[in-house]
Amino acid sequence: MTTSQEKVVLVLQGGGALGAYQAGAYEALAEAGYMPSWVAGISIGAVNSAIIAGNAPEHRVPRLRAFWEEVSSRLTAWPPASDDTSRKIFNETSAALVALWGVPGFFEPRIPPAPFMPPGTPEAISVYDSAPLNATLNDLVDFDLLNSGTIRLSVGAVQVLTGNMEYFDTTAQHVGPEHIMASGALPPGLPPIEIGGEPYWDGGLVSNTPLQHVLERGGPRQDMVVFQVDLFSARGDLPETLFDVGQREKEIRYSSRTRLNPISSASCRPCAEPSVTCGRMCRSNSGAIRIGNCSTG
Repeated sequence: MTTSQEKVVLVLQGGGALGAYQAGAYEALAEAGYMPSWVAGISIGAVNSAIIAGNAPEHRVPRLRAFWEEVSSRLTAWPPASDDTSRKIFNETSAALVALWGVPGFFEPRIPPAPFMPPGTPEAISVYDSAPLNATLNDLVDFDLLNSGTIRLSVGAVQVLTGNMEYFDTTAQHVGPEHIMASGALPPGLPPIEIGGEPYWDGGLVSNTPLQHVLERGGPRQDMVVFQVDLFSARGDLPETLFDVGQREKEIRYSSRTRLNPISSASCRPCAEPSVTCGRMCRSNSGAIRIGNCSTG
């Protein structure tokens, strides 16, 4: 458990459908008594973060479950067998269905397709329409609560014209559905989202993990317990096939670019609660931050 002086921070990566893992990780952390006072997310991590920050504690897990049941509702079958080949065929088939029909409550194909739309319009520069996500967020997130200061929320997006990363933070501005959608507007699938007259794309284009923002903006001499849910692990094995090469390249590209190394073995310790699936919790060089990596890897 945490001490009374420590602030619990939950850091959620981008990773598409892998974001379902984050919902389970949050549930395990909550059951172990780790209730975040700050949630930071990128892309699908921003969606999950908004659902967490925009709901009372007793509603967070049901609302996360409602979101993931909705977006996966079109996939009603299971792999015919449990071997790797069957799983890969099933996953590729599922991806093809998503590409063809979109994801319920998230995005839908444009009709007519982008090549037939006037150049310079949002319809011409994205394959899908993300309007369904706006409706979903308004259904599942209480944005008045989200901006009330009960939980701090930070989500990252990339300014399209400059290529610079920008964080939208409830301590500095009012965060609405458009900020969450901007953080997950991955091109060329989804259109840029306009905020303050400027277009934004998915924050994962620059950094898939908002840990650096948390470390820089956490305040001086303020103890934090940071749980980072890694959907893409920076550590892995040497690939053996071309398929493995593609997977490993993706893991490295989308893993956290901020990696803290312990000062010594004495400064690291296992997680206090065995029910929480995560790695070591290590103190940074300042001795003020403990990191727990909850990873799918």
